[in-house]
Amino acid sequence: MFGFLNIDKPLGMTSHDVVAKARRKLGLKKIGHAGTLDPLASGVLILCVGAATRMSEYVMDSTKRYRARVRLGIVTTTYDAEGAIISEKDASHITREDVEQALTPFLGNIEQVPPMYSAIKQGGVKLYDLARAGETVEREPRPVRIDALTITDWAAPEFSLEVTCSAGTYIRSLAYDLGDQLGVGAHLAGLTRLASGQFSLANAVTLDTFLQSDEPQSYLINPRPDLMNMLGLTLDSQMENDVKHGRMLPLTDAYADGTLALASNVMGETICVLRVVSGLWKPEKVFSG
Repeated sequence: MFGFLNIDKPLGMTSHDVVAKARRKLGLKKIGHAGTLDPLASGVLILCVGAATRMSEYVMDSTKRYRARVRLGIVTTTYDAEGAIISEKDASHITREDVEQALTPFLGNIEQVPPMYSAIKQGGVKLYDLARAGETVEREPRPVRIDALTITDWAAPEFSLEVTCSAGTYIRSLAYDLGDQLGVGAHLAGLTRLASGQFSLANAVTLDTFLQSDEPQSYLINPRPDLMNMLGLTLDSQMENDVKHGRMLPLTDAYADGTLALASNVMGETICVLRVVSGLWKPEKVFSG
C-alpha cells in the first residue's frame, strides 16, 4: 500500500488517534499524518500510507485553507475553547468593520508568535509540556504568510473567518493576536481545515465511512505531480536504473535549483522525487528498488 488518505477528521480526536485507527483498519504500521489538527478542530487530515510517509514533508509544506470561529471578549490559556478563561471584556462595541480593519495588518508575510500550548520544542522540551507544568517562556516569532482573511458570517461576539495561509500558521495565535489588536481579547471557538494543498474537504472521506468500508484501500490516493505541486517526469529503463543507484540525471529543460519533480516509469509506477541541483536532477527520495 502506497499513497495518501484524505480523511475528514471528526471533533474530539487527536490526529494520532486517527492514525492509530487507520493502522488497525489497514493492518499496516507504516502510516503517519501530514499536519496536525487539534482535538477541537475538524476537516482535512492527510494520512501518508506505506512509503508515502517519506513524502509527508512535501504535503505538509502546502498552502492551507481554514474556516475559523472566533469569539471576541474572552482570552483562554490555550487560545482556544479548550483552555481556562484568563480574562473577559465587553466586546459589544466591536463592529464587523472594526474587525475587517484590524485584520489588514495580518495579511502577507508576517512574524507570528506561536502559542505556549503547541508542539514546538524549546530547549528540547515541547512548549505544551512547559505550559502544563505552569511555565511560560518567551517564544521566538516565526515567519508565516497569510494570503486571505474573509469574514463569512457575523453574529457578534462571534464570527466566522476563512483563512488562506502558509504551512506553520497557528490560527489560534491569529485569533489571540486579533483580539489583542482590538483591545478586547479573543480565542478560537472552532476550526475546520477546508483544504491542504490540492486535498480538499469536498473530496475527503469521513473517518466512520473509511472504518466501516469493506475495501478501505479503495480510498488510497496515488501520488501525482499535481497533488505534490511538482513537475511530472517519465523515466525510461536506463534512467530508472540510474536513479535507483543514486546517479544524477541530465536536465532536458532549464529549471532553477531546488525545482522538484515526481518521476514515474513507463508502467506508471512512482519511482522517486528528483530535485534540481547544479543543473542536474538529483534523486532525493527513491521508492522502488
